[in-house]
Amino acid sequence: MFQRRCQNDFSCPTVLFQLQSVNPVSNNPLAVQPRFRLGGTLRVPGDKSISHRALILGSLAQGRTTIEGLLEGEDVLHTLQAMRALGAQIEQGTHAGQWNVTGINTGTACSPQGPLDFGNSGTGVRLVMGMVAGLGIGADFIGDDSLSGRPMGRVLDPLHTLDVKTDSHDGCLPVTIHAGARPTAQSSEISIASAQVKSALLLAGLNAHGVTEVIEPALSRDHTERMLTAFGAHVTSDVLSDGRHRVRLSGPAMLTGTSVTVPGDPSSAAFPITAALCIPGSDIVLEGVLMNPARTGFITIAKRMGGQIDILRPRKSGGEDIADIRVRASKLVGVRTEPEIVPSMVDEFPALAVLASFAEGVTDMRGLGELRVKESDRIARSEDLLRSMGINVQSGADWLRVEGGGSSRGKAASDEPVPVRTDGDHRIAMAALILGMVFSRTVHVDNMASIATSYPGFCDDMRSLGAKFQTGMETRT
Repeated sequence: MFQRRCQNDFSCPTVLFQLQSVNPVSNNPLAVQPRFRLGGTLRVPGDKSISHRALILGSLAQGRTTIEGLLEGEDVLHTLQAMRALGAQIEQGTHAGQWNVTGINTGTACSPQGPLDFGNSGTGVRLVMGMVAGLGIGADFIGDDSLSGRPMGRVLDPLHTLDVKTDSHDGCLPVTIHAGARPTAQSSEISIASAQVKSALLLAGLNAHGVTEVIEPALSRDHTERMLTAFGAHVTSDVLSDGRHRVRLSGPAMLTGTSVTVPGDPSSAAFPITAALCIPGSDIVLEGVLMNPARTGFITIAKRMGGQIDILRPRKSGGEDIADIRVRASKLVGVRTEPEIVPSMVDEFPALAVLASFAEGVTDMRGLGELRVKESDRIARSEDLLRSMGINVQSGADWLRVEGGGSSRGKAASDEPVPVRTDGDHRIAMAALILGMVFSRTVHVDNMASIATSYPGFCDDMRSLGAKFQTGMETRT
């Protein structure tokens, strides 16, 4: 067992006057002083997508991989434990975020002794399904109630075309991948731009002789391709004449351990960015944030809305683009987002919904069908959250329309506490806290502990930027 270095204290909810948690040790009421601005410098947690991939590829590589800045959130720690169960040696380094991985011998890989439990991590479970299939071993995959209700067919169906034998519960967890021959190299075309599906197929093809090819309708996150290259694999990508995106991996690929520095997670950064844009007088800098073009959709849209966001010191690290981001309070206007931008900000729409509530005019978000099958139905939960604050909002199968009210939204319309249903979704919980800060409203979040999934230090980080809290139930001043 590993020993956690990070301290997840969710008795310090970052917003107004009282928060309730389903965690019995974390239901101490706190209060916040409503008149403050945010300022200072912050380093957000390591990127979750890159953290998963660093552990997985390090576990498949020969030799030692040193990871700096690993996100020590619940999702990533489940992947870490799964890699140990598959035979990788993983040890903590000398400081928080540093981990050393010694890879397994892929030629003699063995099935794990027990099921691989991924908690609430959709990325971890889908990528490791591809990894296990590529090793030719068998494994059982389980998760919590939320993950067990999310679709796995998007990965299982393409794996079936590679002659991988699986069992599932109507396309959901629990899933069994049966031991068998390693997949052969072939071309796969997927119907949605999904980095998880693409990555699972690439991992399944690592040991195949020939070229494994994945064609997707548009470019999804390309962290796997970039990191495979850093570990020594030969990967190419291009755009076809009809606009589809193609990735090709030459195999068998011999991966070699390397050093990986995990940049700051832009999905986590979206929440302090949102708060700083909306709270008057705020001026913050976020250091070392990932600026991969496949991940900057939220920043693009926030700037289109009038957000004062400056990109400082752009640079490269481990094959990825990173930069510091300065954010200042801004007057925002509503915009329309098109489906094409969704893959680059799929996890940031709860934060965008908060921005939209503060902007003048209407924000119309399209092509959001993927949000229905995330940790929660994020369209429904975002709609409920905004409506509870008196914001005009409508939704459909794959769209969300928010009528903002500009800076007047920062004035509390009521002293009544606002209950927030999260369905255990960390992004909805953080969006609720930020919205409560912007509105100066009391919010009761039903599951604060879920924030540990991606941002264990969220409360302390917001406090470090100037959010002021008081213990107890003091009256506002």
